[in-house]
Amino acid sequence: GLSLKGLEEVRRADLLFAELYTSFMPGLSVSRLEVLAGKRVRILSRRDLEEDAEPILLEPAKAMRVCLLVPGDPMTATTHVDLRLRAEAMGVATRVVHAASIETAAPAAAGLQSYKFGRSVTVPFIEGCSLPGSIYDYCRDNKALGLHTLILLDLRVEEGRFMSIPEALMILSRLEESRGEGVFPGDRLMVGMARLGGPDAVVKADRLEELMDFEFGGPPYTLIAPGRLHFVEAEALKVLAGAPEEVFRDRGRG
Repeated sequence: GLSLKGLEEVRRADLLFAELYTSFMPGLSVSRLEVLAGKRVRILSRRDLEEDAEPILLEPAKAMRVCLLVPGDPMTATTHVDLRLRAEAMGVATRVVHAASIETAAPAAAGLQSYKFGRSVTVPFIEGCSLPGSIYDYCRDNKALGLHTLILLDLRVEEGRFMSIPEALMILSRLEESRGEGVFPGDRLMVGMARLGGPDAVVKADRLEELMDFEFGGPPYTLIAPGRLHFVEAEALKVLAGAPEEVFRDRGRG
């Protein structure tokens, strides 16, 4: 959601833009946002932001207050960092109003300690390409260190395509079949999440093979592959994510 500080900046802006292609915000009402802002919101496409930002955003910002709204926490996407650097190079002062990010929201929703996460990965749409072996490598390294892995799922908002949790788990299972190093066996404890931050958010922990058939509802989706669990984390997964007791008995924890 939009913070009070963010709303203050929105209302002070002369021009208000939003990009919604780097992520998906379920329940977002642009018309309601315009009512709160007291002005029109222009939605930018990927091309607008990545190829035509100078005439659309940067040049006007030399003479007016320009505000760009983005999903999640600004500056976590390379596109946003690049845009800010270009603005500063043109002599346009910039200000960032931070917000919640999936990088912090997902651990919090599952009750996992954020400092125990290793490198995050993204599962891409395959579409005839070879399986993304680097994902397996990073998850293997995190697992060996006892670290959790945040697994983001590919999405193409402008095409209306969102990778589902079963689709991502199938790719991870295929990687396991190919590599066979025990990173994603069928009984691996996983956490699936949908629509975090929304009123109908879903968080479910179970074995990988069980999550394949769990109904998460609509997008967006996220996965976590837990590493070594503190007893409080294990309890949180039971209480907050509905993890079955037997999953922890199998892991030697509970």
